[in-house]
Amino acid sequence: MKIFHTADWHLGKLVQGVSMTEDQQYVIEQFIEEIRTEKPDVVIIAGDLYDRSVPPTDAIQLLNKTFKQILIDEKTPIVAIAGNHDSATRLNFGSDLMKASGLHIVGHLESYFEPVIMHDEYGEVHFYLVPFAEPSIVRNVFGDESITTHEGAMARIIEEIKLTVDPEKRNIIVGHAFVTKDGMPEQNTSDSERKLTIGGTECIDSALFEPFCYTALGHLHQAHFVANEKIQYAGSPLKYSESEVTHKKGFLIVDLKEDGSVAVEKKLLTPIRDMRIVTGLLDDILQHDKNDDYVFVKLQDESFVKGAAELVRTVYPNALHIERTVVYEKLEQQADTLNRVQMNDSELFELFYTEMTGKPLSEETKAIYTDILQQLIDNERELQEVL
Repeated sequence: MKIFHTADWHLGKLVQGVSMTEDQQYVIEQFIEEIRTEKPDVVIIAGDLYDRSVPPTDAIQLLNKTFKQILIDEKTPIVAIAGNHDSATRLNFGSDLMKASGLHIVGHLESYFEPVIMHDEYGEVHFYLVPFAEPSIVRNVFGDESITTHEGAMARIIEEIKLTVDPEKRNIIVGHAFVTKDGMPEQNTSDSERKLTIGGTECIDSALFEPFCYTALGHLHQAHFVANEKIQYAGSPLKYSESEVTHKKGFLIVDLKEDGSVAVEKKLLTPIRDMRIVTGLLDDILQHDKNDDYVFVKLQDESFVKGAAELVRTVYPNALHIERTVVYEKLEQQADTLNRVQMNDSELFELFYTEMTGKPLSEETKAIYTDILQQLIDNERELQEVL
């Protein structure tokens, strides 16, 4: 069976206030052309189809057009799940009706996992779709008060799947999570992807996925495998932040063999505009050839240059951010951290508290803050689901 594995489209994404819809449409058209050429048996979209729970109209229209082309024009079925950016309710709407057209999409976590069954020349392939769900949701679905972490939640989900899974079949799981080799925290290579948890760890041990022939993951924006080639992140199809400028974007072509083994090939997509970092003195940058790429400009001038942004944009009209590196180096020297961008909300609050009071944050105060912040995030998600 030939499978196209993609994830993290983030339709409706804004980068530094700039809409990515035109750029997303450009690479999606390449993706559909690859479907026409390679004729896969199924397309997996492992979460974060949209960038936010209430996506803009142009993002909805783009997804609708894309699904029509894949399902109707190319007659290729899709299996998809909600990610942490998606509205589970919106993606789940009409899902039962859409199965007839080949769209198998799961937004809400259910207590029973019925696989999507597809066939190739060797027999059945069972797809288990696990949408993103907070540990609190998993705890409520299964009535298990012991579930407090993302790893505990995924462990319970997989235990439920194993109750009905047929080990004689080739089984594939689709998920949206932060999976690491040993379940130990690792650095996320993209600062455009928000953390899944406030306090504690969001990481999940890859060993949980051993029962499956292939694990198709979304959430992390850099394509890579975890522990072995059976557990793969497809990555996002576009660069979405300064931290992603070195990523090679595309999707995965997975060849599932008769014995359940897989061969995985990375297929690159070419953006209409690249995203990169430009560093140098302003006078030197102004000598560059005009270029439409999305750039983060780091000026090395020691003195302030009036109108620098306007001058840079005569050469790089799509410059997303312009900064003087000398100024930022001084700010970093004054701070007690090397990279505030990668800090989570709790860490930022703790640093702010220390800078403002000159005292370390007590564990009691930190626990109160973390609890309140998590309540606010949960309330926001519930409100978005209602809206």
